[in-house]
Amino acid sequence: MIPSKVKVAGIEYQIIKKPYVKIGEDRNYRGKCDSNLGKIELAEGMGPDIEEQIFVHELVHACLDQAGYDEHDEDLVNRLGIVLHQVLKDNKLTF
Repeated sequence: MIPSKVKVAGIEYQIIKKPYVKIGEDRNYRGKCDSNLGKIELAEGMGPDIEEQIFVHELVHACLDQAGYDEHDEDLVNRLGIVLHQVLKDNKLTF
């Protein structure tokens, strides 16, 4: 289940589900992280596994932002997001 908020390095991010996620003029995105506003947006209508995976992907962006990395290699974020989602889910990790 996707939480309504999450803290990354002490910064609270609101998780917002929307009919579509827009970046620039393009509305064809499934997720977006805006660390300046403390928001992670997720598009509605995805299956639970895809939604979780997209959430973790955006969470990786938030972690990189809070660690001071302004430029994100999207290929790296994709790969880390997929692997991290699998590790968290398969091992039922909660703290």
